[in-house]
Amino acid sequence: MIFLTKEPISKGWSNDKKYCVTDEHGKKYLLRISNIAQHDMKQSEFNMMKQVAALGVPMCLPIEFGVCADGVYSIQSWIDGDDAEEVILTFSDTNQYYYGFEAGLILKKIHSVPAPETQEDWEIWFNRKMNYKIQKYKECPIKYENGQAFIDYINENRHLLKNRPQVYQHGDYHIGNMMIDRNGSLYIIDFDRNDYGDPWEEFNRIVWAAQKSPFFATGMVNGYFNNHVPTEFWKLLALYISSNTLSSVPWAIPFGQQKIEGMIHQAKDILSWYDNMRNPIPTWYRKNFRL
Repeated sequence: MIFLTKEPISKGWSNDKKYCVTDEHGKKYLLRISNIAQHDMKQSEFNMMKQVAALGVPMCLPIEFGVCADGVYSIQSWIDGDDAEEVILTFSDTNQYYYGFEAGLILKKIHSVPAPETQEDWEIWFNRKMNYKIQKYKECPIKYENGQAFIDYINENRHLLKNRPQVYQHGDYHIGNMMIDRNGSLYIIDFDRNDYGDPWEEFNRIVWAAQKSPFFATGMVNGYFNNHVPTEFWKLLALYISSNTLSSVPWAIPFGQQKIEGMIHQAKDILSWYDNMRNPIPTWYRKNFRL
């Protein structure tokens, strides 16, 4: 492909260099360039994106993959629209819920791709991950007010990890990685953290949506479960959110005070939603809201 223009994109946390490029016909594409050392990982990511796109998932479609002077590159279709996180509150409560419901349906489709049989047992793997996060939190100079509630909930509910299935995961599925195009359709972007794991663990970032739009977050859960949400899901989600929250403040420290305060505020919200981790169904969930 020959591109006439190339504009850098600075948004996002990925280490990839991202550009909006335009070909000789005026058509836009997304160009991502990664370090050559990531060749095999990026090739796998591209192949999995093709598999997911074949399911009809609305997303940046993978078009071309290869090696260039700057490393490895992928070319994907361009989505002309707005970040869902930035525009969701411009919609009515009903439409916020509708987009969340759609996000839940899309996630269910992504999770139809099975994990390889060689995956390590989920209970063993995730317990190791939680132990590491608890250790890092204990070593961290900054603590949450009543952060012990997260540790206690984890230790009391580890048994929930037993015999959990594993599937392909987007890896960073939240409202910040979604877009609404000019026709009002929802699209999923940024598959660069894709992995395998418990499908329900993929909801661990729903806190971003819940803080922004409880209606979107509610819709996402209801869409995924077709309005029949099992109690076991809420208990496991609280476990995954507890684990994630513990690691958030050590993660934030290198990024400065603003990020640290954001994580402290988020932990306070979570403890409020879950009554200090005593109630697994969060208060943001609008259980009686339906389309």
